[in-house]
Amino acid sequence: MPGISSVLNIAQSGLRASQLAIEVTGNNIANVDTEGYSRQVLLLEEAMSINYSPGQLGTGVLATQVVRLFDKFIELQYLDKSSTASSYEAAYGALQSVEALFNESNTSGVSSALSQFLSDLQELTLSPQDSAVRQVIVDDAENLLSMIGQMDADLASIQSQMEDYISQDVDRINDLAQEIADLNAQINQNTVEGSNNPNALYDLRDVKIRELASIVDIQYIDNGYGDITLMTKAGHTIVDGTSTFKFTFEQGKTTQQLTQSSTFDGQAYYDGNDEYEYTLQVVDAGSVTSGAGAATFRVSLDGGKTWLKDDNGDDILYSARPEDGKVQIGELEVWFGSSSNPDDPPADGNLSAGDSFTLVPKKAIYWYKAAGTAINVTPQTYANGTENTSRITGGSLEGYCTVRDVNVSAYRDRLAAFTESLVWEVNSIHSQGAGLSAFSYAMGSYAVADADTALGSRSSGLVFGDRLSSGVSSMYFYDAATGKLASAASFGFIDFDPVASGAQPFDPSVHSLNDVVDAINNTFGTFCTAQVINGALSVTADTGYTFAFGEDSTGLYAALGINTFFTGSTPTDAAVNTVVANDTNFLNAGHVNGAGELNTGDNTTALSLAGLSTKKVTISTFAGGDTSQTLSGYYNSLVGLVGVDTQNAEYNYLYQSALADELASRQDSVSAVSLDEEMSNLIRFQQSYQAAAKLISTADEMFQTILGMKS
Repeated sequence: MPGISSVLNIAQSGLRASQLAIEVTGNNIANVDTEGYSRQVLLLEEAMSINYSPGQLGTGVLATQVVRLFDKFIELQYLDKSSTASSYEAAYGALQSVEALFNESNTSGVSSALSQFLSDLQELTLSPQDSAVRQVIVDDAENLLSMIGQMDADLASIQSQMEDYISQDVDRINDLAQEIADLNAQINQNTVEGSNNPNALYDLRDVKIRELASIVDIQYIDNGYGDITLMTKAGHTIVDGTSTFKFTFEQGKTTQQLTQSSTFDGQAYYDGNDEYEYTLQVVDAGSVTSGAGAATFRVSLDGGKTWLKDDNGDDILYSARPEDGKVQIGELEVWFGSSSNPDDPPADGNLSAGDSFTLVPKKAIYWYKAAGTAINVTPQTYANGTENTSRITGGSLEGYCTVRDVNVSAYRDRLAAFTESLVWEVNSIHSQGAGLSAFSYAMGSYAVADADTALGSRSSGLVFGDRLSSGVSSMYFYDAATGKLASAASFGFIDFDPVASGAQPFDPSVHSLNDVVDAINNTFGTFCTAQVINGALSVTADTGYTFAFGEDSTGLYAALGINTFFTGSTPTDAAVNTVVANDTNFLNAGHVNGAGELNTGDNTTALSLAGLSTKKVTISTFAGGDTSQTLSGYYNSLVGLVGVDTQNAEYNYLYQSALADELASRQDSVSAVSLDEEMSNLIRFQQSYQAAAKLISTADEMFQTILGMKS
């Protein structure tokens, strides 16, 4: 019923609303610098009206709820850009370290050491007998290899550092998932639709979601009442309401996908480590066997998008072998065994065309859909540079994985290819030359896995087996006392078929190391004894003789490590041959001439070695194929690649960060506290409060007037 008491009630509602509005404004001002705080406002509604003459009269104001100002659509866009920016930021930060490493090498590291080594070889052409020049070559070669080894170790250290970061990120994802799930539960408990909003909990949850998005790409679905679902863009759920899903960073697993008709009962195994994932797909059905009838398979490094090719552009096919016939594929030795024991043959070794196996020889990120059901979500880049969208595609996790698996992996591959080519090119020339002394004993430095396997076979285990070609190799034997040719038959080509007339050439697809031994003994058995020792070739001159090596169109000497300047083939094991390092007379500057003579002052081999500074050589990487460049040019292109990758990461980081900052700014324009605006509101609400108070005093005066009339 309208009346003076009604005026008091209206005034009371106004006082209460103004007081609450001032409290909300005060809270905004107090949290002006609080991270993640969203500006709050008090929602007011007109109280119910009552019907009365001359018409409806209001009854005051209702303070319905306190809400925060927050734009969800802008936030979703921000999370997307922020996640992408974080990926490039992580990559850029890591690549800066790599770039600094290569810049250092470009001035006083590998590049200058290579130039010095090639310059030394040029000096050898001018002074082929100078022992000081020879010693400088050995010293500078060792320095060059040391630089390469250190470079590779530093790159490996960066990869290890990336794994530490990945592990920390994965742990943080799990922690954040649990914290967000807990907040969901609290929000659900405290939410009363239309009257009570746990704004502080919403703010805290959004802060954690932003942190989560900086680690991994996310999708955000708000189901209301605190029931939100967070998942990666590929659909791997992170949080679903109050439930969480687990991510791990653990040693990679081997998985298999067999065709419906396949009876294969076993597993694929490997030895070794690599940053690539190997997908094996059976092309020709067959069994797992060391003999004929073995199934053949092809290999992909990008999940089956592309397949490894040979020089003719055809898929490289490998045979399915058991443990004792491991096949070398890139950095792995691969074989098939039983499901329970890799050393045992499969229970059923029959593979069908289409059977496939995925080997993950590295630590990988897995998402557990359920206990025991792990799905590989490690970021993956295809050969064409696009990303696998069924995996993690954003956040710092992607950046760290990309640096480990794509960038640094490629740099190490190229550094390894550079080292291998340096060793091969020098050795292939040096092994056909002659030093100042002849040999009484020579031991190869490259061993085979099986002395009966053709040296050119992938199963031989010979490091440079794929570089062998058909041709002839010559040897010379001398009288140890006079230094003259021992006899008219003490030199010539090694004969691989003593039955056929003439010296028969070496064929890498046919001849094994035992065949090489037999050929040497059959051809020059009067002067030496060849044998296999620990898988390597050993040649010992018989008493009263010495020997030297001559023309070798097959690459056999270099491949077996006989009469070579270097041993090893990788940044970690390449070294100057101890035979040369301990006696520089075995550093080959000359050669054996057509008359079988070792002439002092001969610089024939030195000229060929010095020619490597301008000679284009074939350099191959497992994933990238062949390229023809000079050694210096190849290394400089590697330095350039590092620079380009770093610049691209920086550009994308700055670009994506700018987009994210713009969205963050738009969100701030909605939710950030403006002190000017709050001060204005404070004055406005204060005046409202004063006006409501005035209304009470007015009602009081009205009461006094009425009471005065009675007296």
